[in-house]
Amino acid sequence: MERIRAYFQELVEIDDHDWDVFSSQLEKTVYPKKTVFLKKGQIENYLSFIEKGSVRFYIPGIERDLTFSFCFENEFVSAYDSFLNQTPCTYQLESLSETTLWRISHQSLQKVYRETAIGNTIGRLAAENLYLLKSEREQSLLNETAEERYLSLFTKRPNLIREIPLKYIASYIGVTPQALSRIRKRIS
Repeated sequence: MERIRAYFQELVEIDDHDWDVFSSQLEKTVYPKKTVFLKKGQIENYLSFIEKGSVRFYIPGIERDLTFSFCFENEFVSAYDSFLNQTPCTYQLESLSETTLWRISHQSLQKVYRETAIGNTIGRLAAENLYLLKSEREQSLLNETAEERYLSLFTKRPNLIREIPLKYIASYIGVTPQALSRIRKRIS
């Protein structure tokens, strides 16, 4: 839990009262590797902070899944569209390694917004973090070739290359595993 406070402290001052209110609403959850903890059709009820581990966002498919995002340690994770609107999710969230999350429910977050001076800032920072990841991905798909997207992963998100199976990376950059293999051969 102290990692979350340290994360916020780097961005904004949070006093002990506000921290006590916020932290009292958090629950710790640990998921084993390869656990789908939000299924398509369920409503996302949590905004989570990853203390340890990694999470994959994907649309399940009959022949293959379509991976479209990842989150890692010290990042927020949520099916945020479902969380905000409290509507069924159109994709799934899966832990790729043993993952420890500190979660706050939608209802509890509303309480933090009402009862603390810093609550809205906390919510905004989480939303901004999730938005920037989404925006970066969209722009990459529109402006870069598959090879450029793969190479940019080395500089922007090196943990992605180290921690994620190649089949998920291929799906993430929009190619087949065979095409990713050819890209890797070309650049090595």
